[in-house]
Amino acid sequence: MTNTEWPKTPESNLECPKVDGRYQIQTVTPRVADVGGIPVNRILPRRQRRTIGAWCFLDHAGPSRFPEDAPGFRVGPHPHIGLQTFTWMIQGEVLHRDSLGSEQVIRPGQVNLMTAGHGIAHTEEATGPEPMMHAAQLWIALPKAHKDTVPRFDHYPELPRWQERDVEATLLVGEYAGRQAPTLSFSPLVAVEFLAEQAGDLTLSLRPDFEYGLVALEGDIQVEGEAFAANHLAYIGGGRDEVRVHLTAGTRLLMLGGEPLGEEILIWWNFVGHSREEITEAQDEWETGSERFGKVPGYEGDPLPAPPIPWRT
Repeated sequence: MTNTEWPKTPESNLECPKVDGRYQIQTVTPRVADVGGIPVNRILPRRQRRTIGAWCFLDHAGPSRFPEDAPGFRVGPHPHIGLQTFTWMIQGEVLHRDSLGSEQVIRPGQVNLMTAGHGIAHTEEATGPEPMMHAAQLWIALPKAHKDTVPRFDHYPELPRWQERDVEATLLVGEYAGRQAPTLSFSPLVAVEFLAEQAGDLTLSLRPDFEYGLVALEGDIQVEGEAFAANHLAYIGGGRDEVRVHLTAGTRLLMLGGEPLGEEILIWWNFVGHSREEITEAQDEWETGSERFGKVPGYEGDPLPAPPIPWRT
């Protein structure tokens, strides 16, 4: 996924306020965008909320069915620095290629994780027999100490899954409910998907030192009695040890959490940096064809051009 928003407002407060001793819940509204030929709901970053822990970007892509005469989802070569791209596949198949020579199809129930570090380029294309695309694509900001780590790619076809009454839970990264995901991370994080077979209530265990957000990718939810439609994120902040959620039948709930990053980050286009200079240097190197990002073997098509840097205009 790519991003062309430049945040012009400061990071919002990391903790929700209390009114009459009760934590308030912040509503984060999505923006609809077109990426690679399909509509996506961009949930992070938004004006109301830039990050949740190190989670700094969330696109909910689809569910979309490609017309027979259309090429479907296709994103040409583009660069990344200072982040991990995290793809959770729900329906359809996507072929990932990158400048390390990785080539991997991601299928439903699997996670692809690309650690950009100092620099990498990659492509994404819909593939497989089903003309569908439904996925959550996220970015994780690398802490400053790891921003220039050596790039790598990891694929996770098997993740911890269990049943909580009528809800199927899948742990995508981190620790939850006595389970540990194998997914590589550079800061304390958690992500869990809950899929409700029937309507019901769920009490989610939380770490008070983490901040959390909840979003229904399908269906709708009530968080502490407050209603949230699909793609509207409920930011519940930190300082809690649990939260009560009501799910309608068929709801697919994504819980994101993490220890507050505690560092200022900047996001421009496909770059996450800790200064404007870092991002400017990366974009200049992409535009001049630097070896920093390399080439993506096996992809036929032109690389994506970088939009003008806003602080240069």
